[in-house]
Amino acid sequence: MFGRMREDIRAMHERDPAATGWLEVLLCYPGLHAIWAHRLAHRCWSHGSGCRLLARLCSHLVRWLTGIEIHPAAEIGRRVTIDHGMGVVIGETAEIGDDVHMYHGVTLGGDTNEPVKRHPTVETGAQLGANATLLGDITIGADAAVGAGSVVTSDVEPGATVVGVPAERVD
Repeated sequence: MFGRMREDIRAMHERDPAATGWLEVLLCYPGLHAIWAHRLAHRCWSHGSGCRLLARLCSHLVRWLTGIEIHPAAEIGRRVTIDHGMGVVIGETAEIGDDVHMYHGVTLGGDTNEPVKRHPTVETGAQLGANATLLGDITIGADAAVGAGSVVTSDVEPGATVVGVPAERVD
């Protein structure tokens, strides 16, 4: 557990040029706190229906404290960083790979009310710009970049950069 926390602190410190040291990151980065709380809530959620209310209460409290809403069922990889964080929403069936970096206002939202995979999959190394909206069961490929304010409703190839409303490839 502490090894993963050190990984997270190191990842945030490396990705944010404004970070002055590990103690500042540990104490003052709500994205980091939201990820850590999500791990706890996800464990509760995974234990079954008896702990799911506790998981939802934990995620609700974290949303109130940080402005970041992560459903306890969402799957989040290692060294995921949320910079600034306010307004980030990660839905129930979202899957996020390792080393993903996202900025404030990112939404990984659903596009149906049916109980199916309805939120995006973000693969390893992807970057999601501020206020990017990703909707539906789509895949953002490894090392892809989504520009700030973009609305993505279809798959993005690995390594591609997309921008705009609707998002289009620019590289």
